[in-house]
Amino acid sequence: MKLQRESFDLVLSDLKMPKMGGIELFQASRLDISAPPFVLITAFGTVEEAVAAIKDGVSDFLTKPLKDPASLRALVERLLTEHCRNRRLVALDEAEMEGLPPLNILFAGKIMEQVRWLVGEVAPTEATVLIGGESGTGKELLVRYIHLVSPRKDGPFIAVNCAAIPENLLESELFGHERGAFTGASTARQGKFEMASGGTIMLDEIGEMVLPMQAKLLRVLQERTFQRVGGSREIHANVRVVAATNRDLAHDITIGHFREDLFYRLNVFPITLPSLHDRYDAIDDLAQFFVRLHGRRMGKRISGIAISALKALRSYHWPGNIRELQNVMERAVILARGEVTSAELPELFLAPKKSTLPGGSGLLKEAEREVIITALKDTDGNRRLAADRLGISLRTLQYRLKEYGMPD
Repeated sequence: MKLQRESFDLVLSDLKMPKMGGIELFQASRLDISAPPFVLITAFGTVEEAVAAIKDGVSDFLTKPLKDPASLRALVERLLTEHCRNRRLVALDEAEMEGLPPLNILFAGKIMEQVRWLVGEVAPTEATVLIGGESGTGKELLVRYIHLVSPRKDGPFIAVNCAAIPENLLESELFGHERGAFTGASTARQGKFEMASGGTIMLDEIGEMVLPMQAKLLRVLQERTFQRVGGSREIHANVRVVAATNRDLAHDITIGHFREDLFYRLNVFPITLPSLHDRYDAIDDLAQFFVRLHGRRMGKRISGIAISALKALRSYHWPGNIRELQNVMERAVILARGEVTSAELPELFLAPKKSTLPGGSGLLKEAEREVIITALKDTDGNRRLAADRLGISLRTLQYRLKEYGMPD
């Protein structure tokens, strides 16, 4: 039945029809959890039929001839508005079940209104999306949400961090390998593109991919087919590709680190996530959300955040973005007794604020340097762990250490 195979916003059906009655059609349509509102129209209407139909879940019951077209238009407008609102609530429930924050948190801040609109436009399509933004801005959460509200939501979601996989293993990781393809390949193995068939694959930190692999990925995006390492069989790539990066790929193209043709294949629909310091109006909501989240996880009753603590959070520049904010609030919840106060924030937040007029950028750099030193001390000098804690890539951390004259 077409009603079960495709998505509709509203159904207007006659009660008496040759092959299937309106009531039967309505009952069949209810098999779908996101079934559209249903209106029955008949010239043979009775009060009993109307009551029975509405009890079963029919949205409304109209008799022919209609009094006037305006009443039908008003009914349709009302039902469509309600249905859209209900679909948003379902998407919210599903997002929370998938471990995503509520939509008002995911898109908190006025600057995120444009991002939310762009996501709403592109999610129902098959277009390739390229998400940019600093580390810790929530790129993977956004990709998961795009998948969740797309037609591929019932398929798998596979995320691949291109920077975390050694260069010599990345091809096998993405496309799989056949038995005997290389030393140690004792059995055939599916790659992430096969695992994501029917769903979405996220290529995170795509800017860290080496040029030879970029060429192979370009072929997959162009031909929609690939071969396992050591194999000859063409496998159809039935996946939607969403890539993410914290790098300036346009700049990387000019210095020969990224292929221009691959960039245009990925950059079909670009979305850039703003830094947390550009979402100043969202800090209170985000901080309160993380306090509630970690309070529930730890079984602690936290009433909220003191005004002085919120002021301290707002005055910070957040080099690690939302990931850093989450870590700060988790630490605060661990230490808090009843309410998060300034005393539970890291010492950096309690430092006296100096004038940022002359030499202000130098003060920010010094604050960032101190944050990096603290993270390295807390992780016994492990740069990868320190980068994770700061919410930045290892490459960015190494660049900052070099910039501050601390390469060792």
